[in-house]
Amino acid sequence: MPRIVGVDVPAEKKIGVALTYIYGIGRRAAGEILEDLGINPQLRSKALSDEDLSRITSLIEKKFVVEGQLRRQIAQNISRLKEIKCYRGIRHIKNLPTRGQRTRSNARTRKGPRRTVARKKSVKELG
Repeated sequence: MPRIVGVDVPAEKKIGVALTYIYGIGRRAAGEILEDLGINPQLRSKALSDEDLSRITSLIEKKFVVEGQLRRQIAQNISRLKEIKCYRGIRHIKNLPTRGQRTRSNARTRKGPRRTVARKKSVKELG
């Protein structure tokens, strides 16, 4: 498995797809990287030379924020929103959707499993 920016990319996949295993690089960014370096995106990642791998690594480090640094940046952005108590920050604190989705009938992924709330008993049931 070739190692690029501290991530083992799959050897059997085409390099255009294999680069997407790096957090922060999608299909489009992978295509741009390969186009800039003049590498065929149809090549398997195991077929790349050490020189090609080092060129890809250096370009990614220069041009993109990836992996741990990107995760840290996103976490800092979210903590800033929580700190200033803006609407999105409050939604993050309450663990609810932050981008305007409805929550009355959906949002189970974000809210977690249903918690049944006991209903009030009527006078007839009590006596």
